[in-house]
Amino acid sequence: MTENFFLYLAVMAGVTYLIRMLPLVLVKKKVENGFIRSFLFYVPYAVLGAMTVPAVFYATDSVFSAAAGLGVALVLALCKKGLLTVAVGATLAVYLWEWIGSIL
Repeated sequence: MTENFFLYLAVMAGVTYLIRMLPLVLVKKKVENGFIRSFLFYVPYAVLGAMTVPAVFYATDSVFSAAAGLGVALVLALCKKGLLTVAVGATLAVYLWEWIGSIL
């Protein structure tokens, strides 16, 4: 069991290292293609969204409170509020939804 764990760990570490190292080794000059540059610009945001949004719906007791928190976060973000304001607003929305749900 332990041998398999260390084997899997080594493979994962190698793959992660290769993914990060290969672009640095293979691409020597500045990327001039506008499409590729814009694609690379938005990749971190897309990955962060793909990892975060599904987890939001499992972080609370109810999908509805999670949706309320996500909705408040989106509205505050679209109103160009700061990160702390968005996080606190979403947390308060979830807390209030859960509190009102427990009363009813």
